[in-house]
Amino acid sequence: MPLNRRAFLEASAAVGAGAALTAGVAAPAEAHEARPRPAKRYSFTVMGTTDLHGNVFNWDYFTDKEFDDKAHNDVGLAKISTLVDQVRAAKGEENTLLIDAGDTIQGTQLSYYYAKVDPITQTGGPVHPMAQAMNAIGYDAAALGNHEFNYGIPVLRKFEEQCDFPLLGANALDAKTLRPAFAPYSMHRLRTPHGRDVKVAILGLTNPGIAIWDKANVTGKMVFPGLEEQAGKWVPKLRSMGADVVIVSAHSGSSGTSSYGDQLPYIENAAGLVAEQVAGIDAILVGHAHTEIPEYRVKNKETGKDVVLSEPLKWGQRLTLFDFDLVWEKGRWVVEKAGAQVLNSNTVAEDPEITGLLADEHKKVVAYVNQVIGTSTAAMTTADAPWKDEPIIDLINVVQAETVKAALAGGAYAGLPVLSQASCFSRTARIPAGEISIKDAAGLYPFENTLEARLMTGAQLKDYLEYSAKYYVQTAAGAPVDTAKLTNADNTPDYNYDAVSGLTYDIDIAKPAGQRIVGLSFQGKPLDPAAQFVLAVNNYRASGGGAFPHVAKAQQLWANSDEIRNTIIGWVKAKGTVDPGTFASVDWKLTRDGVPVF
Repeated sequence: MPLNRRAFLEASAAVGAGAALTAGVAAPAEAHEARPRPAKRYSFTVMGTTDLHGNVFNWDYFTDKEFDDKAHNDVGLAKISTLVDQVRAAKGEENTLLIDAGDTIQGTQLSYYYAKVDPITQTGGPVHPMAQAMNAIGYDAAALGNHEFNYGIPVLRKFEEQCDFPLLGANALDAKTLRPAFAPYSMHRLRTPHGRDVKVAILGLTNPGIAIWDKANVTGKMVFPGLEEQAGKWVPKLRSMGADVVIVSAHSGSSGTSSYGDQLPYIENAAGLVAEQVAGIDAILVGHAHTEIPEYRVKNKETGKDVVLSEPLKWGQRLTLFDFDLVWEKGRWVVEKAGAQVLNSNTVAEDPEITGLLADEHKKVVAYVNQVIGTSTAAMTTADAPWKDEPIIDLINVVQAETVKAALAGGAYAGLPVLSQASCFSRTARIPAGEISIKDAAGLYPFENTLEARLMTGAQLKDYLEYSAKYYVQTAAGAPVDTAKLTNADNTPDYNYDAVSGLTYDIDIAKPAGQRIVGLSFQGKPLDPAAQFVLAVNNYRASGGGAFPHVAKAQQLWANSDEIRNTIIGWVKAKGTVDPGTFASVDWKLTRDGVPVF
């Protein structure tokens, strides 16, 4: 019969006592001189994921096939589960914890289906697939991400209820009482062979940008103060409660930057600042930025000690391991050494327990996304959309513009021209020639953005376009153009480059940012700076996402609660046939000194 851990420790103690007794009888007198006892030590590992975004299977619902990218990454909790099992086997399950840094329930059609199509909030409704998978894997805690609020607070609360682990958000406060609306922290005890447990505190922090990005869902209900402020409040409390190790799970990048300008007095990507400014933190699991940081050390200003940060790559592509070595000193456990690394989920197979657990849910969603909603007379793709005005982006804009025009019809602003903004969210989206399915439309607009109408002037639109054009790397006339190096200047993501339809303009990439918009016209005439326009714009941009000028403070003329993705699906269904020849036009192009780049 194998010996369990408790029996082993008791047996070891008995053998040790017997050996000491025997030694005491036989040893010479000089053996009784005091010798220094070896220091008590204990090691444990905290595993971490972040930005899972609804990924359980290594599957892309937008292409309806196994996920793959240029680096051959894999995705999903089923892969993470295998890695977790390996780490637990190597370290001893009792010496490990598993946490997450947020953005869990939005991002794939699997998560969308159980929020909107067969919602978990309905009476007798299903258990969310992410809750099922994370419960089965055995998560110990998870921080709230900003995308947790996309479907509204009732969906989030139901998800919280279905989880066997706490959702943490020390800076998600009730708007009326200013008390935490979610558990701020969780405390975990790890048994050691030395008689005294190690107390590990996990402090959860979320992103202040929720107040802007999900304004419609949280205004008057919750407020989201800065991470540094709330960490400064809670970390000393956790230490006073006896925490030997304090780990922050922060849905906030490490760069110290913000994408919402001056609309909030808080920093979006504040994890590095928390490490630097708040004493008493040992490690931070970083999320939100969708970057891979195996290990990053920040020196705390007060203590001079290093805080270890790590951000595993999104969607379950990586698993972070924080390894802690502790030593017993002056009656308490002290972190002697800490380090971090990431494991790649493409090195392992999916855990059949997880894929089997959710096989039925997966099949339902695959059937849903393959529903045919119309046909297209030509194939359209986003492959060149970051640097060319492509029909597939025009499709988004025509749907948005027509929707806003219909909404404003008969009202005070019905006579104003309607423009529209759209971004290339994915460089692999496509509308095929022939049948169009839900997955094709969903792949074109993967985010749960809704549509608004904002009142803008010609001068404001010029500023808006100049800001957008900073996306391009300045490239001198005559210099070779490499599309792989042309975009994403200053780490501007594709979703923060907007093309505006209804205007014509050139973007001179030989000029510095802020001086690039050339020949800006409306209906063949130079744009009147004082003229008024309606801009059809997604709620993320209208709320300040990306910090585009003017739009967040512009008058809101109309807003819709339906996702733009569903508006596109409905438009295609109503048309029956999509013909790019009826809406596609080249309204903008890249130039250098007046010469087109392409």
